[in-house]
Amino acid sequence: MATETSTEDRVIDAALDLAASQGWRGLGLREIAAAAGVGLAELYDAFPGKDAILDGYARRLDRAALAGEGLDMAGEPARDRLFDTVMRRLDLMEPHKAAIAAILHDVTRDPLWAACHAPGFLRSIDWLLEAADLRAARCRGALRRAGLAAIYLDTIRVWLRDDSPDLARTMAALDRRLRQADGAMRFLARGPRRPDTWTDEAESPAAR
Repeated sequence: MATETSTEDRVIDAALDLAASQGWRGLGLREIAAAAGVGLAELYDAFPGKDAILDGYARRLDRAALAGEGLDMAGEPARDRLFDTVMRRLDLMEPHKAAIAAILHDVTRDPLWAACHAPGFLRSIDWLLEAADLRAARCRGALRRAGLAAIYLDTIRVWLRDDSPDLARTMAALDRRLRQADGAMRFLARGPRRPDTWTDEAESPAAR
């Protein structure tokens, strides 16, 4: 039996499809509503604006990535856990790569837009850290967050140009960046279970 698609998902998918074909900046809410098969009032109830649609898409990605977290990674080093969580999210984004490229092309040139959406982006980074079983709180967590945010943005740039079927270039770039962070800065630190290559072994509760 087929599962009925929610209004939110229909709107998000319609917006992404339209963005892929005609860009994001000039896309109107009426066009999105028509493509999703909903009225403007129903669209408003789901998302009060275009930016809210993007935030809804980010939350959908977060939920799907967290639902697919692999318990078999629990005993692996922090770097491997982060590699797995980031690649899981990129795999989920792959069907909408053209839309994401168009959206980023239109919005990242607007500093105000970037500033307004930074909290939502950092929320996703925090959840990637949690999925990798790394704390994102206090001073050390802030360094992990900043480090993973930079790595994620660098990897996205490679992913957008990666047309290989297995995302080999993206995986190589992500692995290289994680290893550079591991060897040079160690600011993503350790998971709660055991030391690994990103660990300060004597991390006290006061330092977390």
